[in-house]
Amino acid sequence: MARAFVALGSNLLRPDRQVLAAIRELSELPGLAVLRRSSLYRTAPVGYADQPEFINAVVEVETSLRPRELMAALLSLERLHGRRRTFPNAPRTLDLDLLLYEDLSVSEPGLTVPHPRLHERAFVLVPLAEIAPELEIPGHGRVGELTQRLSHEGIERLATAGVSP
Repeated sequence: MARAFVALGSNLLRPDRQVLAAIRELSELPGLAVLRRSSLYRTAPVGYADQPEFINAVVEVETSLRPRELMAALLSLERLHGRRRTFPNAPRTLDLDLLLYEDLSVSEPGLTVPHPRLHERAFVLVPLAEIAPELEIPGHGRVGELTQRLSHEGIERLATAGVSP
């Protein structure tokens, strides 16, 4: 079994419910168990600013799925939630990103692990730091330290974290 971290985000159709439903659905996938989840966070959009605020969270999972299989499962869940990829940074019903998978480094078409902008994104690092502050992002440092270097402006903690979904 491998340890991985997945980011969740939504800003359409009751985003808090989208994220919570996706956490539950992740826990129901064969070969995957959600170990911990962060609180929900309301965050300002990045990139394309003319859209609603997001709800974001991060989960730690244990999985027998390989990185490509896990990514395929994440994309399938996005489609089940009606995700449409109309343009970069567009509003979305559900966005699932594979942040880290063990200490693997993968760079293939459609799959880059660690996530290439993970160390720059407070809307991902803040919830990740809540559940795994000592986690090392290869080539960048510990999550807790990286989080302290970024602005937390536009990030508001909403619901409490849990050990299980």
